[in-house]
Amino acid sequence: MEKKFNLLLAEDDKNLGGVLKSYLEAKGYNATLCENGKEALDAFKKEDFDFCIFDVMMPVMDGFTLAEEVRKINKKIPMLFLTAKSMQEDKIQGFEVGADDYLTKPFSMEELLLRIRAILRRSNVTDNHHKNAIYKFGKYVFNYDRQTLSIGKKEDKLTSKEADLLKLLCDNLNEVLDRTVALNKIWHDDSYFNARSMDVYITKLRKFLKDDPQVELINVHGVGFKLVAPEVD
Repeated sequence: MEKKFNLLLAEDDKNLGGVLKSYLEAKGYNATLCENGKEALDAFKKEDFDFCIFDVMMPVMDGFTLAEEVRKINKKIPMLFLTAKSMQEDKIQGFEVGADDYLTKPFSMEELLLRIRAILRRSNVTDNHHKNAIYKFGKYVFNYDRQTLSIGKKEDKLTSKEADLLKLLCDNLNEVLDRTVALNKIWHDDSYFNARSMDVYITKLRKFLKDDPQVELINVHGVGFKLVAPEVD
């Protein structure tokens, strides 16, 4: 029997929350609806979830704060924000706290469903195409399937976008990864906002890669990025 994914939905608009819960359950997901961030955090601590959908503007605890608390517990879980905000700074803040995607209200249920499915395919072993994708460079071992980056006994969990971006860099090890290619493959367009978002993720990857002096993630001005490292068989 195919696994039913367990979704945590935090939305303070009771009408929208109810519609979302009913729609997602009709599409074969289990959905737990919470009306504020604190309630959602309490639920997350008590139950195992596969995916989080958080509204940004909520009482008691906002979506960004909720995401930061959830990331302290589980850095890997996929996360999508729903918000009425359209300011680029707000979206960048969402990606900085570990969001995998972002939908601005109003949105179609079909678009939400497609984005959930796409993120789950990237972040779960149900995506057979990427099984056993293991990269070794310098002193690091990167398991794309498990979304882990290891060096010695240290292991970091990556979000799905961090893993997708690192995979592209590994696929182009010691070669330049064109910014436009990365933006279109991962963010699906090369807008200014998405370019800013990718820069945030590049900075985060640099922090993960700081423990091996042989490994360097460099900017190639006006072109893209290059992951420089000795390749290991």
